[in-house]
Amino acid sequence: MTDRIIFSRPFRSAAERDNLMAVLDSDHSHGDGQFTKSATAKIKQITGSPSALLTTSCTHALELSALLLELGPDDEVIVPSFAFTSAATAMALRGATCVFVDIDESTGNIDPEAAAAAITPRTKAILVMHYGGVGADMEALLALANANGIALIEDNAHGLGGTWRGQALGTIGTMGTQSFHDTKNVHCGEGGALLLSDEILMSRAEIMREKGTDRARFLRGQVDKYSWQDIGSSYLPSELNAAVLDAQLAEFDTIQSERHRVWNTYATALPDWAARNDVRLMHVPDDRGHTAHLFYLQLPNEDSRDGLIAHLSARGIVAPFHYIPLDSSAAGLKYGRTPVPCTRSANFSATILRLPLWPMLSEAQLGRVVDAVTEYQV
Repeated sequence: MTDRIIFSRPFRSAAERDNLMAVLDSDHSHGDGQFTKSATAKIKQITGSPSALLTTSCTHALELSALLLELGPDDEVIVPSFAFTSAATAMALRGATCVFVDIDESTGNIDPEAAAAAITPRTKAILVMHYGGVGADMEALLALANANGIALIEDNAHGLGGTWRGQALGTIGTMGTQSFHDTKNVHCGEGGALLLSDEILMSRAEIMREKGTDRARFLRGQVDKYSWQDIGSSYLPSELNAAVLDAQLAEFDTIQSERHRVWNTYATALPDWAARNDVRLMHVPDDRGHTAHLFYLQLPNEDSRDGLIAHLSARGIVAPFHYIPLDSSAAGLKYGRTPVPCTRSANFSATILRLPLWPMLSEAQLGRVVDAVTEYQV
């Protein structure tokens, strides 16, 4: 079949080319130019965050979080086993031990009870990933963090524009991170952001992002020269990346509207088939606003999941599974510990698949996906 429906396709904004040419025609292609400022302002407007810093990736935003918390070999960070590797490697890079805990299978998010059971005197933070742009149980997690005096890091790679009880994801905990990888709703090829509400953390993060210098203050005219002030690295993206990101963010509402069109089609067309075949569709609790980042199906077992993947592939449709649990990975065994087996994470990983979801999917293509899915009998 020539008309192959791929899983994800990056959105193209109308202003990208003009923005890129403006940068190339200028004398400023490194970071902290006009598009860095403009894109940052748009992120703050979308999230309501008082502070935001563009980074070269969400991984680097997570590394900045670990630096800000001054994590070290004596510390532990509680991490959901079902998460992307960046959640763990950014913490392990500072020498901290990742303590892997299980998820709530109804959302794929960290289980607060499992997190509570894993807290020790060494616990410095809990890392929360809002899977698929659906908020975790922040009430329980905030209470847990506050009661124990530990930080709450939101990995909001999937969740730009998502909400929990009206609050923007990424702005609820101590700090939040965003991803602008080209598989995300809004992208610049590779990129990220760190969201902060604490002015002291923000001031230090700005220095750490710029190789440990106060160059940003120098550019604002606050000091007459800049110098080495703190530890840090080169986390500032180029103006070329910022130019693409700014164009994408300008069309955020359009992107989200089209992604929700696709998501809603699946949510409307598949329930009867799912009920007949003991398949669970992606669930969004009533108090959360999701981002239509992905739409997943949870099959009864691994064999039926793999069978549906093969069935769709034979019809020219790409529908992949997702994360391999961190606690069972080679690096997870080396850099972490797992107090209680993460059986729900293992089952979730073995039984879900994700359907194609991108803004430019036509109604005809959506119809093909729905028809192919509903042909399959478990």
